[in-house]
Amino acid sequence: MPKLERAELWRVHLPLVAPFESGAGREDVRDLLLVHLETTEGDGWGECAALTAPLYTSEYVDGAEHVIRHHLLPRLFAAETTPEEAIRCWSPVKGHPMAKACLELAVLDADLRARGISLARYLGGGREAVEAGVTVGLQESIPALLEAVSGYVAEGYRRVKLKIVPGRDVEWVGAVREAFPDLGLQVDANCAYQISDAGHLRRLDPFDLLLIEQPLAEERLAEHAELARRVRTPICLDESITSAHVAAAAIEMGACSVISIKPGRLGGYLEARRTHDLCMARDVPVWIGGMLESGIGRAANAAVAALPGFTLPGDLSASDRYYRRDLITEPFRLEQGRLTVPAGPGLGVLVDVETIRELATAHDVLTAREAARDYLL
Repeated sequence: MPKLERAELWRVHLPLVAPFESGAGREDVRDLLLVHLETTEGDGWGECAALTAPLYTSEYVDGAEHVIRHHLLPRLFAAETTPEEAIRCWSPVKGHPMAKACLELAVLDADLRARGISLARYLGGGREAVEAGVTVGLQESIPALLEAVSGYVAEGYRRVKLKIVPGRDVEWVGAVREAFPDLGLQVDANCAYQISDAGHLRRLDPFDLLLIEQPLAEERLAEHAELARRVRTPICLDESITSAHVAAAAIEMGACSVISIKPGRLGGYLEARRTHDLCMARDVPVWIGGMLESGIGRAANAAVAALPGFTLPGDLSASDRYYRRDLITEPFRLEQGRLTVPAGPGLGVLVDVETIRELATAHDVLTAREAARDYLL
């Protein structure tokens, strides 16, 4: 069985094409945490979805690095590095799903590269390409919003997601719908509303939206169920869905009719597959959510989106939507509104180590001895 011999932690500042602002915060540069594992049978890469500040979830990138360095890696060095054993070895560590998902992805990548199996095939995906969608952050004005949407439609995107907050919602969405009557359109509230806003949110119903994503706070499943009874637009849960178990509960109580699957928020790609399987068995459509990933995380998300239950376009934009330079040698490109699912072993993409070195703000190498030294009980 393979053993972990060496681990690298990289921090990379990847400049965004333009600042991205949502109700969860503003990103000018994506501060990425990458993990590179070297095992006795091969190597693999993982990318952490956590953002710079704890505004989307309680996790943030500095905290994720601390957990990986001091709690997850020491356990992994002492274990076999099969994906199943990796998950068992760090299961005593409570919470921190994005840190766990990052390390799980690196373990999966190393294992599958060694066996010559793509991540998509391993997970059970059968599609060669997946429908792409694009997210438009909060804009300064309605004309600016229309200009942004127009540009993405011209590029070939057939689904657009608009970020909304109180004061920048009904009128703004209405303007986009009027300008693009046939566009697949959905909105994302990032928990910005209260159940008392149900009447206001009902004003979105005439715009024939695919869904409204996470309108209320993540823990308020009962209130989401009430809202679902009061609006016609389908309710989609994102931040609320932290496991397949929670997804089942949310569906059963009527809190949602669509689910956004984010492997980082769920704690890994295997839990993402379990959540997909559960939703598919209940005829609940799912789509893949994005977290401003580089090509490393985007390749993993495309592999998940190749599963049969992903019937709605996901947050799978081309690399140049966010970045002028990507961290893989062949950036993702939009082709007739779709992205190709990598078919090579593991993640199926070649990581551009030279670009990582050039953009790195920190780099550390850990061996079993060093990890044991850093281990915090």
